[in-house]
Amino acid sequence: MTAGSTHVTVLLEEAVDSLAIKADGVYLDGTFGRGGHSRRILSCLGEKGRLVAVDRDPQAIAAGAAIKDSRFQLVHRAFGEMTEAAREAGVQGVDGILLDIGVSSPQIDDGGRGFSFRQDAPLDMRMDTTQGETAAEWLARADEKEITEIIRNYGEERFAFQIAKKVVATRVEQPIVTTAQFAALVRATVRTREPGQDAATRSFQALRIHINQELRQLEIALPQALELLRPGGRLVVISFHSLEDRIVKNFLREQSTADNLPKNLPLRADQLPKPKMRLIGKAIKPSAAEIAANPRARSAVMRVAEKI
Repeated sequence: MTAGSTHVTVLLEEAVDSLAIKADGVYLDGTFGRGGHSRRILSCLGEKGRLVAVDRDPQAIAAGAAIKDSRFQLVHRAFGEMTEAAREAGVQGVDGILLDIGVSSPQIDDGGRGFSFRQDAPLDMRMDTTQGETAAEWLARADEKEITEIIRNYGEERFAFQIAKKVVATRVEQPIVTTAQFAALVRATVRTREPGQDAATRSFQALRIHINQELRQLEIALPQALELLRPGGRLVVISFHSLEDRIVKNFLREQSTADNLPKNLPLRADQLPKPKMRLIGKAIKPSAAEIAANPRARSAVMRVAEKI
């Protein structure tokens, strides 16, 4: 993640340290972004080490072309397709995987991408601009019930029903195709506002999560990461939203718990299923100094686990 036009990677030292990098190891950066974590990982690798990075944003892929390193390969895919990405790179197992979940600052700061209501732009919101439905196209076809559910579930917006009703009524007279249109509609509908937060924030977040299937990507990525990791390999996940962190926390807890069977089953201890992972430390959050330097880091939570 970056702040403004300056690249500031969140939890850079903590994340790379948590990978416990081996000089000759093979690693996967599932969310390349602008390469902050990838560059640091490469700096820790020896000549025989290797890093495969993945990103679905064509602009991130273009930025990655600046890294001229024979140990590095960048694959244009979503992190939920990391198994295919590893296969394309000729990798069968890895010693560590890093996921930095969510929207990146270059995506937010580029007004033309439609992620932010701070600049008027086409209502796009796709992380991969080469495929899929834009936010404007989805708002033009989704019914009131679906819009309500998406804004309520992904944005945790109390006025989701009212916003959905307004969208359906408005699009009859005029298509909702720009960020300014949608933001104005939401602001006119939401009756109470949180201090310091634009009334459109939650609805924009909800649309972005839905259009990019961000939670689904995370749900399908975590089991793939477990399969790709070699014994002793580390999984490091940084999330920026409570819904994301809940998915990560529950997955790691499930994989690190030895006995998920019903109570009172007649089994000996050696017959119980063994955990597949062990948790490494507690959840880590950015320091006060990092948040002061990069306010967008304030909601970050990092969790680490090791494959047994």
